[in-house]
Amino acid sequence: MWEAYRRVRANKGAAGVDGQSIDDFERDRNANLYRIWNRMSSGSYFPPPVREVEIPKADGQGVRTLGIPTVADRVAQTVAALTLEPRTDSIFHDDSYGYRPGRSPLMAVEKCRERCWKNNWVVEIDISRFFDSVDHELVVRAVEVNITPEQKWVVLYVRRWLTAPLVLPDGRMVETSQGSAVSPVLANLFMHYAFDSWLDREFPTVEFERFADDAVVHCKTEGMARRVWAALGERMEEVGLRLHPDKTRIVYCKDRRRNGSFEATSFTFLGYTFQARKAPTKDRRSIFAAFLPAVSRNALKKMGGVVRRWRINLRTTDDLAALAEWMNPVLRGWMNYYGKFYRTELDGLLRRVNTYLVRWARRKFKRLRSFKKAKRWWNGLLRRQPRLFAHWVWMTEF
Repeated sequence: MWEAYRRVRANKGAAGVDGQSIDDFERDRNANLYRIWNRMSSGSYFPPPVREVEIPKADGQGVRTLGIPTVADRVAQTVAALTLEPRTDSIFHDDSYGYRPGRSPLMAVEKCRERCWKNNWVVEIDISRFFDSVDHELVVRAVEVNITPEQKWVVLYVRRWLTAPLVLPDGRMVETSQGSAVSPVLANLFMHYAFDSWLDREFPTVEFERFADDAVVHCKTEGMARRVWAALGERMEEVGLRLHPDKTRIVYCKDRRRNGSFEATSFTFLGYTFQARKAPTKDRRSIFAAFLPAVSRNALKKMGGVVRRWRINLRTTDDLAALAEWMNPVLRGWMNYYGKFYRTELDGLLRRVNTYLVRWARRKFKRLRSFKKAKRWWNGLLRRQPRLFAHWVWMTEF
């Protein structure tokens, strides 16, 4: 229970339907945790309704709904997730990367890059509305075969979480199966049987990477890719799911060596777009086309929107140190993730941040209204404090 609370507190997050924030929960922490433990131990814990919020989709096309449980319910779900985790992680496939200890999205991207060099074809997999479509009984059955007799309480609460009501913005309640802390464990466990194990059994020669409900399957030939695609469509129907009709497709890994023609020659996985890109030879004397990942256009657009909403140039009451204090954690996060592969694709975004900083200086200090003086100030700042902003290790131009 204590470890579950520590994780929930570290993840922060918004308040649920009861309006109780993490800070509110903390004020009477011991009593709140005891109340959760007491009810879960006695079998009398019932999850409260989940608050629905809408967030823009990564591709900018519409919005997706997200359920936000209460802080107490997030703690309860994390208790169940921590109970399931040791057993489930021991049986998961090596190429399942989502929400597992010691695994990360970047590891999946790196393995995908490596396999794209060896295989000419990819089946880009996206499952449509996983939690709205998944068969609850099959999820429960997957949990039942992975617990000890002493852990039957997990099944009791999983059933309740799967049917916890969702409170819509207009106050109406509908049934939902989307939780928070326990959902990734349940999704991974379900997909282990529905996708990973099945693919290993039916197509032992193909390789894949899966992160939650996004996956990439590598095939040697177009014919094999089409057979895998068709068979996966049938398999998903069997388990109550459906492949997304627009986001699931076959892709040809076109580069200098593989120069055939095909309708799709790029795909996006975990925020990275894989396609033919310029790369230097080992001796750095020439350039060739290699099939490589780089930050996707949608991810760049989303980050650009964040930078624009910062309104840096208007924050003239702040000094540079204050700006750096709240900007640097975000910038480092972007650089650490999206700069892992082909980092030069981030140059435009980072240059834009610098442009906003120069506009901030010219607005704050009248003596810098002249571009030449602003340029001189900028160069002096870089000499005096070269590490002030995290992104300056990569980009100092504006």
